[in-house]
Amino acid sequence: MNEHLKGILITTLGVLMVVPDSLFVRLIEADPFTIIFWRSAVAGALIALGVLIFQGVGAFRAAARTGWPGLIYTVLMGSTAPGFVFAVSLTSVANVVFIFASIPIFSAVMSRIFLGEPIQRRMVLTMIPVLFGLGLIAYGSHESQISSWKGDLVAVLVSVAFAGALTAVRKVKATSMIPAIPVAYLGTAVAMLFFTDPGAAISGQWHLFVPHGMFIALSSPLLTLGPRYISSAEVSLLILLESVLAPLLVWAVIGEDPGRWAIIGGGVVIGALFVSNIVALRRRRARMIRS
Repeated sequence: MNEHLKGILITTLGVLMVVPDSLFVRLIEADPFTIIFWRSAVAGALIALGVLIFQGVGAFRAAARTGWPGLIYTVLMGSTAPGFVFAVSLTSVANVVFIFASIPIFSAVMSRIFLGEPIQRRMVLTMIPVLFGLGLIAYGSHESQISSWKGDLVAVLVSVAFAGALTAVRKVKATSMIPAIPVAYLGTAVAMLFFTDPGAAISGQWHLFVPHGMFIALSSPLLTLGPRYISSAEVSLLILLESVLAPLLVWAVIGEDPGRWAIIGGGVVIGALFVSNIVALRRRRARMIRS
């Protein structure tokens, strides 16, 4: 198996593992702080165990030596865990994942601000329909009983945080930052202890809490490893799978209808990003043929 195919398979599997995330948040009957605790604690513990088995304690030391970029990455990744749960708790799953699809846009802006990289004309043209689509999603939140502008705003903030984490990690490409993920998740779990008693809810719902964390534990390393072998355009295209599959899964299992404006706005966002990334892939292949 060549490295390109390996990257596609790893990234696709990582995306599929994260698809049920929002469904678990819907199915678990507990306050958001409790869900955040067990999601973070189970995922963090399992990833930490995996790092110790396959990479050893030295991997944690290497990640710690990355300095400010590593610290920023860890803090921002830790903030995305509670942000995601609160976003899904406050608005529809469709709104959240459609907004998350815009992460490449925020990443491009942050790369320009913090890394001095120019924003390509293709990305500027992509921003226009994406922002329009996000506007339609926000507009539709006023007409849907399960949607709220508050949850939409939290989803936007999580997208910005995740984009910031991706920007920070690019400063330390030579070091595997997988060991930073359990540190981020376990730190989040500890913080949640100040807001909830997590033991009260797990007795009757451990069959939901444990697999919820297990799916995140599987997806996080895969989505960190996969992009090393394929282009950013290919990564963005594969991640769009979550934006399509997650609302469909929630709709099929619990009948959550996202509403027409969310579907229209999400279609605009996904369509714009799909076209943009297809253009990027064709240009990349053309350059490879010429060289």
